[in-house]
Amino acid sequence: MEFRPCIDIHNGSVKQIVGASLRDRNDLAQENFVAAQDAAFYARLYRDRRIRNGHVILLNAADSPYYDRTKAQALAALRAYPGGLQAGGGITPDNAGEFLDAGASHVIVTSYVFRDGSIRYDRLRELERKVGSKRLVLDLSARKKDGRYLIVTDRWQKETDEELTVETLRKLAEYCSEFLVHAVDVEGKASGIDRDLAAVLGAYDGIPVTYAGGVHSYEDLLLLKELGRGRVNVTVGSALDLFGGTLKFEDVLAVCREN
Repeated sequence: MEFRPCIDIHNGSVKQIVGASLRDRNDLAQENFVAAQDAAFYARLYRDRRIRNGHVILLNAADSPYYDRTKAQALAALRAYPGGLQAGGGITPDNAGEFLDAGASHVIVTSYVFRDGSIRYDRLRELERKVGSKRLVLDLSARKKDGRYLIVTDRWQKETDEELTVETLRKLAEYCSEFLVHAVDVEGKASGIDRDLAAVLGAYDGIPVTYAGGVHSYEDLLLLKELGRGRVNVTVGSALDLFGGTLKFEDVLAVCREN
């Protein structure tokens, strides 16, 4: 299991938020942590530790008055660690090249390929042609409803009709190189991982998958390693000491690396 770092940017600042609280209207979110340092600081930290494939996420919509500040932070982070970080948040075929040119190893996409509750394969193929599957990550973040994990879009605010299953992962894998999955019900709450969702991801044995959401203890990491069968990677946000939490960065790296 690999540790995948994160840099979440909202209203121009690096933050940890409760994912389900995010609202585009008035750019509101329940904040767990607001960093004094900028995004480039965290990028350099990950670069110096040679930790790759983390994600920089822009949490403001493109029409937000804060978007330009958020985007500037993201681009600065990518330039500080060229080739070491992925970029997501409002990615389209028109702007993907800007983030890749700034140093992103991959772009992360959700909302562009999901419209009216369904996967738009025409848009997915357009992105694949523009970016190449080797540089494309699909964010399939999901929320549980009536016993099913439904993929959500638009900064976790819109529910689709698409269920996250092993078959869904297999079907979409031909278009991308990785999946990123936030467990939206527990994202930012540091209250424990979503065990059922982790088990779904662990049953898939294809391209790399990163799980994010709810990790609050070293036991959570071990449980994710078990449920994910050692092949699901992990992001730790609010619980990490880098973001005001109690889990020590170095100890989290050690637990992830242990066999």
